[in-house]
Amino acid sequence: MDESKLARARQKMDGVIQLVKDDLLSVQTGRAKPAMVENVKVAAYEGSGPMEIRELATISAPDPHSLVIKPWDQTVLAKIAKALQEANLGINPVVDNEIIRLSIPALTEERRQELVKSVKQKIEGGKAMLRQARGEAKKEIDDQKGVAGVSEDDIFRLNEKLQGVVDEYNKKLDELEKVKEQELMQI
Repeated sequence: MDESKLARARQKMDGVIQLVKDDLLSVQTGRAKPAMVENVKVAAYEGSGPMEIRELATISAPDPHSLVIKPWDQTVLAKIAKALQEANLGINPVVDNEIIRLSIPALTEERRQELVKSVKQKIEGGKAMLRQARGEAKKEIDDQKGVAGVSEDDIFRLNEKLQGVVDEYNKKLDELEKVKEQELMQI
């Protein structure tokens, strides 16, 4: 019985979980986290493509309600500030000598509810990707019908194991959702 199909499915599902985790990092929780701004694209230098802030500066959170961005090259300071403004994060960058300060406003109850909905949508997107990975793996397993040395029982068992793997990954997504919702609803 070929378990490599399950291993490939598990690998794809690990990728889905990582993708959702990365996506959830960008959801503002009212607490300052470097992940909120590190992927913002900046047109830093002429002739080169846009770069992410994390490639141009150090990002720190000195307290739960502020971020400090310190570019390694001071010539891109204004460009980073402009990119942050244009990113529509709801945060106004303040240039202070060699650094940029971002003050993270406290979330209103209404905004928290909107963010919880957004988290649910991201989790649903992850579950859809899991279903797609399951469908691909199931097709690979079912395509073994008629192959020498593979019985109907083998195919049935592999499909059951596959469903167990999918259930395990759905639980992981549910956990991510629960943790993020608690984080959002915490004042």
